[in-house]
Amino acid sequence: MASQMEASIAPELNDGRAADRQRMVDEIIAIAAESMESYPAVSLDPAVLTVMRRVPRHEFVPGVRRHAAYRDRPLDIGDGQTISQPFMVALMTSLLHLKPSDRVLEIGTGCGYQTAILAELAGDVFTVEIVESLAKRAAATLTRMRYANVHTRIGDGNSGWPEAAPFDCIIVTAAPDHMPDGLVAQLKEGGRMVIPVGGTEQTLKVVTKQGGGQISEGDIMPVRFVPFTRDAS
Repeated sequence: MASQMEASIAPELNDGRAADRQRMVDEIIAIAAESMESYPAVSLDPAVLTVMRRVPRHEFVPGVRRHAAYRDRPLDIGDGQTISQPFMVALMTSLLHLKPSDRVLEIGTGCGYQTAILAELAGDVFTVEIVESLAKRAAATLTRMRYANVHTRIGDGNSGWPEAAPFDCIIVTAAPDHMPDGLVAQLKEGGRMVIPVGGTEQTLKVVTKQGGGQISEGDIMPVRFVPFTRDAS
């Protein structure tokens, strides 16, 4: 069952795209309903969907692809990276069970759209992107859109953000081939991490840190993400 958390809602926009965002959310709901037949752990939070009806996804998409911004599919954002399909953004965010006071670590800023969704629902968002050009572009967009609770960094996501740890939630938007222990260590006790794991075959997982530092993992569904990039230096 989806949680009923309250959201910090983005202001209503008069950009002519509200109907596009509503159609996007309607498609997300339909995909979730179909997915639940095979993967019962799929669940959407109404607060996440409310935010996605308002946050202008087209502002985060490169100009030549803005016409496709509200279609439920991943889009190329350059440098071999993609913006996740809206359904996956909704699902991963919902699985975090965010509260307005939460401190969140995001690995893989990309274009910043997922970051904006997190910033609407959480207290502070710390986001790391290894591709410098993407990180700078996302930071500029998030600043222009006045997300004062977002903190950006260019670097290797495998290291997380140690000086800001521990985090209530961690979300990873690229797939490592194994569970990154360094990120798990930066979770608070009781914290949750949503992450795709695997090589050719990937699985979206929810990792929970329980009492005494014990870790539990739950599989949600098969997914396909770009590989987790690490600093080769």
